Amino acid sequence: MTDPAPLVLIHGHPFDHTMWAPQIEAFSGGRRVIAPDLRGYGTSPVLPGVSGFPEFARDIAALLDELRVPAAVLAGLSMGGQVVMDFHRQFPDRVRGLVLADTFTAPETPDGVAARNATADRLLREGLDGYAEEVLEKMVAPYATAEVKAHVHRMMTATSPEGAAAALRARALRPDYRDLLTRVKVPALVVVGTDDEYTPVSDAEAMHAALADSELLVVSGAAHMPNLERPEEFNAALATFLTRIDGRS
Repeated sequence: MTDPAPLVLIHGHPFDHTMWAPQIEAFSGGRRVIAPDLRGYGTSPVLPGVSGFPEFARDIAALLDELRVPAAVLAGLSMGGQVVMDFHRQFPDRVRGLVLADTFTAPETPDGVAARNATADRLLREGLDGYAEEVLEKMVAPYATAEVKAHVHRMMTATSPEGAAAALRARALRPDYRDLLTRVKVPALVVVGTDDEYTPVSDAEAMHAALADSELLVVSGAAHMPNLERPEEFNAALATFLTRIDGRS
């Protein structure tokens, strides 16, 4: 019997690897779990210039090289999901399965490009405190627990303004991943919260339809971060999915 597939967890913006705390706790006892901080977030350094999603994906590949992990299941939420898709675009042979949570595939619109760049300018001027207050109850639902809200707020306010601004500019330049999904051959799990305003259920349904072999989990009582808001339901679906991956040759 083969060893359990390693699990790579890619966080969203403007967070860090601790957004996956419930999943790290649940799965690290039985398989290798790798949850890095993307460049400019958490403990990873802020590098000069704007790093695009291809660079984020190559960072993950270099980390896996260093850790001697030839292939893994890659899971990403929001921006992390787009980084995971870019990883598959560049390194399809290193992907055993995809988990795409509260993310979407389309390129940015002209209005979206302007909005992301304006927000990046604002974060450089003001830091993230005001931004964090404004978006907290869109990142997680207004009815989320105080503990979850505090965790999300803490991650946002601890993020480097320079790193967050660079990633926002990268998101403004992101590729179109819609055609990519039609070429994915590995199994995929698509997850979305029912009350997600950033990536609505319709976006998840479109990804599910484009993927040749996918399951769709719509998490009731969650917004943009169901892995934190409803960890039991998220982890149960992920456990079933990983068991299936482990059973494949």
